[in-house]
Amino acid sequence: MFNVKPKAVFLAVSLLAVSSIASATNNFSYNYIEARSGLSPLTMGLEGGTQIMDNLHLVGRIDSKLESDWDLAGGIGFNGPLNQFADIYGQMLIHNISEKNKSGTDFKPELNVGLRVWLTNQMEATGRIGVLKDKTIFHGGIKFHSTETLVLSADIRNNGVYGVQPTLGVRFQF
Repeated sequence: MFNVKPKAVFLAVSLLAVSSIASATNNFSYNYIEARSGLSPLTMGLEGGTQIMDNLHLVGRIDSKLESDWDLAGGIGFNGPLNQFADIYGQMLIHNISEKNKSGTDFKPELNVGLRVWLTNQMEATGRIGVLKDKTIFHGGIKFHSTETLVLSADIRNNGVYGVQPTLGVRFQF
């Protein structure tokens, strides 16, 4: 579908991260814990992130159909503001994937890049595209910031394991 070259994406994001634009304040919080449910197939997931430097954060997540399967991923995220309403961000993750009818687990690398944009003072649009080993992955959605710490989301995502699925989530920012 998309011919994304991980080295080119990484180089572009790295150049942006070291540019003067990235030294400004981030527009979004990268300190969070999120619980989500995917529909069709039904999955449950947890994700968390914590900022360790101005433009670098740690990310961890797990998704499962709760049928002796999982998609566990962890790594680093990078982020920087484009202007006062938008951030560019991305992640470099390692996945440990176990599927119900397969023996053993697989380890696969993921690289993605995306945008977070304020639509209003409480509505955020988010999207990212990337690769999980040899599969194209994507995530796009809307987040409603009901308070400074509580965020509700509705997304369409393909994480490379469970296929395209709508998801609903709740995020607690700190």
